[in-house]
Amino acid sequence: MSEYDMTIIGGGPVGLFGAFYATLRDLKTIVIDSQDELGGQLVSLYPEKMVYDVGGYPGILGYDLAQKLVEQAKMFSPELRTKEFVNDLQRTDDGMWIVKTDKGTQVKTKTVLIAIGIGKIMPSRLGAKGEIEYENKGLYYAVRRKKDFEGKRILIVGGGDAAVDWALTLAPIAKSVTLIHRRDQFRAHERSVKQLFQVATVYTWHELKEVKGDGSKVTQAIIFDNRTKEDKTLDVDSIIISIGYKGDLGNLPKWGIQMKGRDVIVNSRMETNLPGVYAAGDIALQEGTPKLALIAVGFGQVAIATSVAKKYIDPSASLFAGHSSEMDKFKKE
Repeated sequence: MSEYDMTIIGGGPVGLFGAFYATLRDLKTIVIDSQDELGGQLVSLYPEKMVYDVGGYPGILGYDLAQKLVEQAKMFSPELRTKEFVNDLQRTDDGMWIVKTDKGTQVKTKTVLIAIGIGKIMPSRLGAKGEIEYENKGLYYAVRRKKDFEGKRILIVGGGDAAVDWALTLAPIAKSVTLIHRRDQFRAHERSVKQLFQVATVYTWHELKEVKGDGSKVTQAIIFDNRTKEDKTLDVDSIIISIGYKGDLGNLPKWGIQMKGRDVIVNSRMETNLPGVYAAGDIALQEGTPKLALIAVGFGQVAIATSVAKKYIDPSASLFAGHSSEMDKFKKE
């Protein structure tokens, strides 16, 4: 069984920056993430949206920011594992921790950093006939790359900001955009809804009944009026279901960690109630401190957590190792 100084659960922005900072402090580190690609919500939910509130970037695409964070995380060679969901955490007799995943992986670690954001990101599904069959064959729950929708006949399902924003974003490059919403009231911003009716065909009081295709790709969608039950068949190339996401925390609440709702409670040092276990980012709740679900806040929290963990492992170490600009590792030859 491999042993590490720190195991970071979660490969989103905070986990990736934590990997950089932990390895900067010479901690042997592994990152375990449940998604198929590192980057968390930046990749899964907002890859084509601009991020404006990260220092140093007046504006950067979510996907591009994720790639920069991955590049930074790799500087001192942590181990990075994807498509593995951590489902168990157990204390050993010698005061270390065993982290277990759904793939049977087990690692022994001196410290654990929980940086899972809202948890494993799971799209809300409609349950329409053919929905699962054509997932990733023309049916999607997020837009990873706008160019994949160029010249396509697109159906978008939803009435929130995400659904309307995607309609507005894709309309200039798509052959056509149709949006259906089960009500006539939208949760999206009023100005965006007004623009929506100018660039897309909109059916209110309509829902998706069935997804049809040729076995390899989507070709049609059957929608229905939920008042009259009348069906309409639309010829489409792509369907985007944008009705929200939920975060799966798995067995985290059973690990003995003190929680408040879906949040892990930490002190000012980002320590949980379990020795050697820390949390940072959206999952962490510092009682008495305002909770701001911002990447910038998570960066600060994870820097504190990894520094405290370094001293937990090596009491003789300095809590603050100095500025990176002063370190020989960063100086040019």
